[in-house]
Amino acid sequence: MYIMLNYRYGLLAAVLLVAPNLAWSDDESPLLLKSRELTAEYAWKLKSALQESMAEGGPVESITVCSDVAPQLASQISRTSGAKVGRTSWRFRNPANAPNDWEAQALNHLEATGNPEYFELLPNGGARYLKAIPTGPVCLSCHGETLAPAIADRLSETYPHDRATGFAVGDMRGAFSVAWPAGSLESD
Repeated sequence: MYIMLNYRYGLLAAVLLVAPNLAWSDDESPLLLKSRELTAEYAWKLKSALQESMAEGGPVESITVCSDVAPQLASQISRTSGAKVGRTSWRFRNPANAPNDWEAQALNHLEATGNPEYFELLPNGGARYLKAIPTGPVCLSCHGETLAPAIADRLSETYPHDRATGFAVGDMRGAFSVAWPAGSLESD
């Protein structure tokens, strides 16, 4: 127990020392509130599309929702909000969703602290936000340790370098990402 606690505190200290720009602001910044709204909208629209697809064609056909519809939703929300909205993960399916430098630091922060959110106001009036995506029971059809052969085949076709399997219920599968450009805070 003592060794595990030391390891956990050591890991947290290492993350905080290596990434001094990590900051959690628990004030109710307008950009924090807008970031929460955008990720809620993205999650709701994506979940709705997945549920509809599952009802019509099952999990094999639902893979196209994540490969085709999710990027379209992110693009549409980005255009209307002025922020860059997307998804990221250490274990991504689409290489375009690999974390950039700040997302990597924020993912480390989420993992080290157990917080479901990361928010940082930037000196230039921009902001960055990550919201953890937990793995639910229905997610295991395509993201679990054991996949049905038809799902595994479709994933292999759609994502030849897939890294997004082997999850269990409750695991952080990735995160929704919102990056506000410089001057966003002043424009409120």
